[in-house]
Amino acid sequence: MCLLLCAACKFNPNVQGEGEPYLQGVWVQDTIPHQDQLLTYSLYRLKFTCDSVYITLKTFSKVKTVVDSCYGNGQWEEYARGVYLVRNDSLLIESTFTRSNWRQKLSGCHRIGQFLPRFKLGRHTPDSLYLESQYYQTPVNLRKIEDITCVPKPL
Repeated sequence: MCLLLCAACKFNPNVQGEGEPYLQGVWVQDTIPHQDQLLTYSLYRLKFTCDSVYITLKTFSKVKTVVDSCYGNGQWEEYARGVYLVRNDSLLIESTFTRSNWRQKLSGCHRIGQFLPRFKLGRHTPDSLYLESQYYQTPVNLRKIEDITCVPKPL
């Protein structure tokens, strides 16, 4: 009985997962369709390294929807760090808003807490990636600006 119990259990590895090879790198979104007609929009910068993702959202707003001291000149950046998973044709991200140094953000301007974007994976080439947000109708067309080789780190 003890032998059967020991054979049925296995420990999780003490290193991070390798993630998806074709995603490894830094991806940027330069524009979105009709952005000049929108009051507010955000552009993504995604850095995939192994199974981790670092997200920068650069937001542009023509209207003040936030406190004056946070509005700046109508441009600001938000940061999130987390892990991702590709399941069939979906990119699932579980992340937390952070400060620019990637440490958890507990207060301050803009959003705090979890950031859980969900995307449908469209076509991809070695230097381009097309995502469709499952929450918004805006496509996310990304281009790769840097390659990264995954070197799994201990947890």
